[in-house]
Amino acid sequence: MAVESELMALMHGAEPIVIRAAETLVEMQHGPRATTRKELRDIVTDADLAAEKIVIDGLRALTPRSAILSEEAGFSGDAKASRWIIDPLDGTVNYAAGLPWFSVSAAYHDGGEALVGLVESPLSGISGRYVRGAIATINGEPAGVSETRSLSDAVVSVILTSHFQPDEVRAAAAIIERLGSVVRGVRIVVSGALEMAWIAAGRLDAFVSLKSDLVSHAAAMPLLRAANGRVTTIAGVDSQFDDLQKIATNGHIHDELLTLLQEIAL
Repeated sequence: MAVESELMALMHGAEPIVIRAAETLVEMQHGPRATTRKELRDIVTDADLAAEKIVIDGLRALTPRSAILSEEAGFSGDAKASRWIIDPLDGTVNYAAGLPWFSVSAAYHDGGEALVGLVESPLSGISGRYVRGAIATINGEPAGVSETRSLSDAVVSVILTSHFQPDEVRAAAAIIERLGSVVRGVRIVVSGALEMAWIAAGRLDAFVSLKSDLVSHAAAMPLLRAANGRVTTIAGVDSQFDDLQKIATNGHIHDELLTLLQEIAL
């Protein structure tokens, strides 16, 4: 109970920091943006950096002994210490285009698992909160996956993004083509933390990513699992935050989806 109370206090301390970063993103979205290219056609904006500064400064003040791994700033602090894993703007391309599918996420990680997770997507109406052994909520209510039990009734999102190499584009296109003949709907959103939170909220049934980064899903994965969802590799092994493959579902359709993906020559 003492550990849970400490983790709850940590989540409550981080919450206003993440919310402030998300509010800043909303305020900045429709103003002029300074944009820099990253890998291939991927980008980073001044809004990414502004949100990142808010989160890093806030979390350093909250937990000065913790390390921080962030999307743009990289790693800082003691490699042996517990760490915050943050994505200050997950869905930058959406954000820069004026679309609402973006989020801020932060996970407190002890080196083995995420103990606290926050996902804030203000324009999508998602506030996800996770504390190990204590809470898993979406917008203050218990998180819970959908009851969809067949791929034919499922809505599935697939990552196809601007930093994919040609072979990765072909693999994602093959998945989309195959799913398109089986599922109710295929969506391409490209904000992984938000998409996992949607599954945890019962709004989306599954999510397929073949090239996940280190930071985007660290907060949302434990939230989704606590909501009775599953996150694995295509081989069916539980996915870790640093695994490239993230196959996330409501659990009911997981094996059926894995079978389909395994049939595709990736």
